Amino acid sequence: MSVRIGIIGPGGIGRAHIARISDRLARGRVVAVTDIDPAHAQRVAEPIGAAVYPDDAALIDADDVDAVMVTSFGPAHEGSVVRAIEAGKPVFCEKPLAPTAAECLRIMDAEQRGGRRLVQVGFMRRYDAGYREIKATLERGELGAALIVHNRHHNPHSPQTYLEGMSITDTAIHEIDVMRFLLGEEIVSARVDKPKRTTSAFAHLSDPLMLVLRTASDVLIDVEIFVNNTYGYDIKCEVVGERGLIALSDQNATVRTSPTGRGNRIAADYNERFEAAFETELQEWIDSVQAGEIVGPTSWDGYAAAVVCDAGVRSLRAHGSQEFTVDLIEKPAFYA
Repeated sequence: MSVRIGIIGPGGIGRAHIARISDRLARGRVVAVTDIDPAHAQRVAEPIGAAVYPDDAALIDADDVDAVMVTSFGPAHEGSVVRAIEAGKPVFCEKPLAPTAAECLRIMDAEQRGGRRLVQVGFMRRYDAGYREIKATLERGELGAALIVHNRHHNPHSPQTYLEGMSITDTAIHEIDVMRFLLGEEIVSARVDKPKRTTSAFAHLSDPLMLVLRTASDVLIDVEIFVNNTYGYDIKCEVVGERGLIALSDQNATVRTSPTGRGNRIAADYNERFEAAFETELQEWIDSVQAGEIVGPTSWDGYAAAVVCDAGVRSLRAHGSQEFTVDLIEKPAFYA
């Protein structure tokens, strides 16, 4: 029997998820759609035969919706996620869980009052084969302790609506979460350095940026954020250990040879680079809903990433390169 899924706010990532569920994944079916723009909801729902609901509350309460996916604008996440929790329905929420730590705490409170885990956060890097291989290598102890991690997160272009701070909260949040995942510990401080600014960005945006993080055991992490590199979607991760290093391989196996040289093609966007990770993520979520036990990234993971983002944004907006402490609450036993 298929898991009947309702989609709230199907923008670009939501429509991509619908295509994955409808065309390539097993045991899941999108049966309901709602959006702030009813005409858009109708356009999305019609090709897949899904029902259109006037708002998130009506969709969540529908008897034929078993589980909910929230793919709306980040500031709208809290209300939809809490409604799904209160209805007792599993909910997959795209990152961020919510834009601020305070909102994430309210989601966690609702989930704990309900007495069982219902929320999975869309941190898809955890499902990428390369990152999973790095984690397995670290856990086997082959490299000794991790000491330094270098990351790159480049996008070809950002729109004018991409505002100051989103380099941290919308882009580097992926590295923030996957560093916690790989290293198995919390991040305790964040600092942002501003290199020379590119002429390719809109005037309101500082780009590129260097985000420098430190973990509880003193692992130093850098994230090179560049959202207007003009050449492609370029992701790198290299972990330096006591006895060696391990890094993500090139983005795909396609090699081109031309008069200017020989090299690998760069992915155009996150869907191309992480398509396999997205499919694994959603299939594992559907299977966990069927099994009655959600096992993916938790509300705590969403909250912890949000607190690091808060510290990073504070550093970005401060004068000079200031380091800010990441102030997490004590982790509830519910999420242990």
